[in-house]
This record gives sequence, C-alpha cells and structure tokens, in this order.
Amino acid sequence: MARFSFWLLIISLSIFSVSANRPRGRILGGSESAPHHRPYMASLQENGKHLCGGFLITAQWVLSAAHCLEETKNGTLQVLLGAHSLSETEPNKRLYGIRRLIPHPGSSEDTILHDLLLIQLAEPAVLGSHVQILPYQTVNNDVPEHTQCEVAGWGIISNTGKKPDKLQFVHLSIIGRNQCNMRRYHDGSVTENMMCAESRKKDSCKGDSGGPIVCNGIAEGIVTTGSTVCGNWRKPGIYTRTAPYVSWINGTIESNI
Repeated sequence: MARFSFWLLIISLSIFSVSANRPRGRILGGSESAPHHRPYMASLQENGKHLCGGFLITAQWVLSAAHCLEETKNGTLQVLLGAHSLSETEPNKRLYGIRRLIPHPGSSEDTILHDLLLIQLAEPAVLGSHVQILPYQTVNNDVPEHTQCEVAGWGIISNTGKKPDKLQFVHLSIIGRNQCNMRRYHDGSVTENMMCAESRKKDSCKGDSGGPIVCNGIAEGIVTTGSTVCGNWRKPGIYTRTAPYVSWINGTIESNI
C-alpha cells in the first residue's frame, strides 16, 4: 500500500508539473475552421513563426494585444494575412512588413490593464474574399450574459504543446462580470474595460492572444489572459473590450496616416 501511494504521488506531481507549465494561449476544445471562413484573422510572426493573433480593422491596421510584445526576442516581426494554413502555399496568403507597433500607453508587463496593440502595416493589405476587415464594437454596452461568441487562432491544441498548422476556432459563452469577479474566480480583477467567457474544457489563451472574441459578427474584445492551465473552469478567459478604447484607436490611426 505504501509503495502504491508513493507511485501515485510521483504520478500526481508529474501531472501537476506538466499542467502548471502549460503555456497560456491555445484553442482548447475547438475545431479546425473552414478554410478562409474568418478572413479577418492575422498572425503576428517573429522570424516566420506564429507569435500571436490579431485582426484587420482597416486595410492598413491590425488590432492585437500589447502583451504579445513581451514575448518578442528582437527578431523580424511581420503580419501574415489571408492564411488558413501557416505552412502551405495559398493563393491569397501574404506577409506584410510593419511600419509601427503602438501599444496602448496604459499597458504594462505587470498588469493586464489596457492590453491593446495597434499594428500599422508597411502598406495597405490587398482586400478580397480571403482578406477582409472585421468591424469592432464601438458602443460601450456589455455583451449580455450567456451570449454565444467565438474565438479563433493558431495557438497550442494539446497538453503536449502541439501547435496547429491550420486555423482553429471555438464557441464560448459570455460570463457576467459580477460572476467573473467572484472570489473563487478572478477575485475582483476584471474591470469594466474587460469581459469574460467560459473556460470549462474550452478556452483560449496565449498563442491565441490578440485575436478577437466575435459575437454576432462583431469583435467585442481581444484575447488577453485566463489561467496558466487552459480550460480551468475556475479561471474564465479574460478579454479586453474594444468599445472603451474607440477614441484611442481612432486617434492613433488618424495621427499616423
């Protein structure tokens, strides 16, 4: 019995170690997207490797998450548009250089506040059936609780760290801010500029960071963070809402034409 307990402890510790070090930012419990069904999706890449998600809001601007810049290693950053597969040749897939990276001035490595990043492409994207602009929410009202939304991305899809080559998506239900701020969940850390979505066996985290949470065809927020263990129902995913930042988004774009 003692020997059995010893090995049970070893196995438990091993599982904990794997789980505790899982990167935040994958589509968990999702499915492969229909090719080019989400033509607004962008892949922020460093030296040709996917780093974060984003989405096209004008022909020359992509909206993403400021914390994505924390993971860069001074490599060459580019934005991939028109992609379903990250590796396969596709007729409308193209890498764009970056003219400017503008994180929200209130963002910080120490917090998840104001987690927005505007990316100005070196030239306007060629729009078409595979590359399109996604409208974002400009009216500052909360998404009703239980609304069904979706998140897409190229984040990790298994506990082994496997990364998908093709775009994944997942449907998530919105959780009210009061519930999300309960002590057993995020304990008051979710501000009025944020929103939450379910994380019970379905989730989004780091590799999907910067991508949009889309409700009724409109980007309501941006993937920010959740739990170090994706799919942890006690730590719903947190998304930065777009509506409170309309003035900053518009002002930044207008001053950098």
